[in-house]
Parts: sequence; structure tokens; C-alpha cells
Amino acid sequence: MGALTDSLAASAVSAGATVITGADVQSVDPGSGEVAWEGGSAGRGRATGAALVVGCAPAVLNRLLAAAGADPVETEADVEGAQLKVNLLLTRLPRLRDTSVDPAAAFAGTFHVNEGYAQLEQAYAAAAAGRIPDLPPCEIYCHTLSDRSILGPDLAVGDTQTLTLFGLHLPARLFREDNETATKTALEATLRSLDSVLAEPISDVVARDAGGNPCIEVKSPLDLERSVGLPGGNIFHRSLQWPWAERDGEVGTWGVETAYPNVLLAGAGARRGGGVSGIPGHNAARALLG
Repeated sequence: MGALTDSLAASAVSAGATVITGADVQSVDPGSGEVAWEGGSAGRGRATGAALVVGCAPAVLNRLLAAAGADPVETEADVEGAQLKVNLLLTRLPRLRDTSVDPAAAFAGTFHVNEGYAQLEQAYAAAAAGRIPDLPPCEIYCHTLSDRSILGPDLAVGDTQTLTLFGLHLPARLFREDNETATKTALEATLRSLDSVLAEPISDVVARDAGGNPCIEVKSPLDLERSVGLPGGNIFHRSLQWPWAERDGEVGTWGVETAYPNVLLAGAGARRGGGVSGIPGHNAARALLG
């Protein structure tokens, strides 16, 4: 994904674009087409464009519009995510309780844990009652099985793997009173859920850093909201929508249009999207070219 981003940036720069990183956008004015920002590689500045293509969540865009005295693009109830994001560095893949399955095959796709219908119901009921589920359903991805460039050269030649784990049915509201304690409890429950399908504790194969600490990074929905601007930690930017037109005026559009003709959504909050597919960006480009 880094190589893809580098290629996109190089293509943009070769076409005359200026890329500014690490800056916080302060306001978006749809009337003048002006965007103001602070920080990052350019310090502070303003730019004006005929069209504004926005990759952030609609709720974030609303705040930026309000800072310029403009009305929101739409109104929606509070957005809330419901997942714990966990990154782990492993010395090797763990052994599975089901010995008939090769761990390399099991972890090569999306690995689902404790996601039976009854298990999902139980976890939902616990979360709805304000409790962290005892065994949160979770999904795991091992990207290093197919792309060793994720690792440094010294690790890529060995058995080291990364695991990205999403603990589910863990809504942001469970973390608002005491994020640190709730995150610790949710991490313990989620790793316990993973251990239920392993022949050995996952902690036995977690790598250690130079200080002897386990190489585990955990982010609650609130952490994701604060660090990357996901409202309520929702990785889809807002509540999921059907991909077809539902309201007057949407028929024949690309699903990226807003109340302002010169402001387009190119992130996961677009009508047809998700952040991984790239469809919102493609559709925003087509809307501009049209």
C-alpha cells in the first residue's frame, strides 16, 4: 500500500500538484473554494480550487464547513464505530487447535473467530447492555504472508509475521468513561477470543522489542477518532448505506455529490464506497471529468 501511495503521489506531482503532508485542515469554504490549513510541511497556508475533493468523513467535512460559516452537507445521527484495532508482530504463525489446517492457509485470507450466529448475538447483547463481551468476535489478516516488504529486511528473511486484528461488537460508548481501562479489558478479551482457536497462547509467539515489551499496538474507537479523524472510530466514516439511489436527485449521479456543486466526497462516506475499494475516488474523478 505504501508503494501504491508513492506512485499516486509521484503521478500527481508530475502533473503539477503540490503535496502537503502533516497539515491539519482548519476550514473549507465552498463559496470561494478556499481551504485553509496549519502545520505540516508547509506551515500554514490557503489554497483555492474550482473543485474540492474531500477524503475525510462527512461529519468532519461538516465541521470544516462550519468553521467557514457554511451549512453542513447533510445531517446524521452520531456516528459510532464498534471495533478494537490490534496490530501484532509475531515471531511465527501460531499453531491451530484444528491440526488438519495449515496455519499458513488459515491466515492467508480473512480469518474469522467466534463469529457464529449465536456468538454474534451474545456479543451484541453484552455490548448493548454496556459490557465488553467475554469473547468478542474478531477478524484477522496476515498481510506479510503475501507481501514481505511490509517487514524490514532483517525480519523479512525469517518467520516473522504481522497480524492485524479487529475485535468486533466493541462500540465507542464502552470506552468513553475510561478509555485506558476499557481498552486494556477489551484487548484481554479479544486475545482470549483468539486463543480459543489456537493450540498455544498468542502471547507465546508475540515478538518483543528492545525493552522486552510485547510488540502489540491497540487502538480503541476513541483512539481512532483522535488520531485519524474517524467519527466515533467508525472505519467506514459513517453508517453503511445501500449503494443505489435512495433520495430524489441521486438518480444518475456518481454518489459523491454533496449539497455544494464544487465539493465532492472521495472517501468511504460516499454513496458507493468503502475506503479500500477506491471506488469513491474513482467516482469523484469521473464526476469532475464529466
